Amino acid sequence: MKSNLAAFRISVLAVTLAVLPAFLRAQAAPPQSPPGAATAQAEAPPLTLTLQDALERARVNSTQFRGAVMQARLAHEDKVQARAGLLPSVGYEGQYVYTEGNGTPSGRFIANNGVHEYLSEGNAHQALDVAHVAEYRRAAAAAALAQAQQEIAARGLVVTVVTDYYGLVVAQRKYANAQQGASEAQRFLKISRELEQGGEVAHSDVIKAQLQANDRQRDLQEASLAMEKARLALAVLLFPDFQQNFSVVDDLRLPPPLPSPGEVRQMASRNNPELDAALAAVRVADHEVTAAWAGHLPSLSFDYWYGIDANTFATHTGPILNLGHAAAVTLDFPVWNWGATQSKVKQAQLRRQQARLELSAAQRQLLANLESFYGEAETARNQLETLRNSAELAEQSLRLTTLRYQAGEVSVLEVVDAQNTLIAARNAYDDGEARYRVALANLQTLTGVF
Repeated sequence: MKSNLAAFRISVLAVTLAVLPAFLRAQAAPPQSPPGAATAQAEAPPLTLTLQDALERARVNSTQFRGAVMQARLAHEDKVQARAGLLPSVGYEGQYVYTEGNGTPSGRFIANNGVHEYLSEGNAHQALDVAHVAEYRRAAAAAALAQAQQEIAARGLVVTVVTDYYGLVVAQRKYANAQQGASEAQRFLKISRELEQGGEVAHSDVIKAQLQANDRQRDLQEASLAMEKARLALAVLLFPDFQQNFSVVDDLRLPPPLPSPGEVRQMASRNNPELDAALAAVRVADHEVTAAWAGHLPSLSFDYWYGIDANTFATHTGPILNLGHAAAVTLDFPVWNWGATQSKVKQAQLRRQQARLELSAAQRQLLANLESFYGEAETARNQLETLRNSAELAEQSLRLTTLRYQAGEVSVLEVVDAQNTLIAARNAYDDGEARYRVALANLQTLTGVF
């Protein structure tokens, strides 16, 4: 009987040892996706993004912009804390003090009220000095400065998104232009071969057409690479998971209007964050000077206590009421600190001087940028019509030149030149439309949205 039981245990152990490795591998293996899940994900339709969609996603994912938002929030909390320093504070203290006895009710230490002392008091405290007021005003100005810097970061982010967004749009257009150019080069190569077979042109024309077709194929490959780079640059900016399955809406054919110079100057004068930041920096420096000067002035504080400070932890000790109150007024005069306060005043004055210089520079730079950005936008807008006309004329020129070549009136070089001119004109028109949008975005960093 015992031998049968031992044999059974041995067989169970052997089966367990055989199954255990497979079980452990199954537990450690990652969960398997259902059949067709990866294929469905890869075949998901691309996400279509407008410029506004791209801006919203960039505001969420841009670390630089989120950092500016965080700094504005921190500055706001500094303002809240500085304001709290101007208001009365209320605290509570609970304490038990034991003093070694000496045979008398007061114990060994004369500073204590007895061998056993219990404190349970509430305290209301109010400090009045110029430094606290100046610190609150400085914190408020610093919050305004951080808010202006957040707006600067937001407008700079718009320029970045507009540049990358329309960079992808133009890259896609140039890829389409390269495809069309390659197709036209192949068609011309076919025409030249047919004419050569008919004895109408020399073999050198076919060679030139073949070279042109080879160039257009290389241009097509370069355009494809540029399009992928533009897509990757925009994907890094918009998606936290680096998604590439998206497309952008091409709205370059609908350029927004450009305001008049007077309207632009008016908007820049009342809605320029860089000027607001410089003004806020000057206000911060002014309040820092006031806070430093406050170190020479006396400070006043009030304290009010209510509670128990007795030898027993009770509201009454016999007929005596232990509950009571006390008040104190403290006037503190600064006398001597080895010139530290005066040094702080000099530091604050130097910072104020620098802030005023930066304000003057910001005002001059605003005027220069306003003229430069407006001129860029106006020039880009005025060139759109001529660029479009040039593209249309280049297309017509290629068509006519090809017909004249078939009629034997022009050389192969003129056809090749017409093809190159058409591709250059199309690309220049696409670049001109994107240039106008980027110029508007740069101008709006000074004026806000118009």
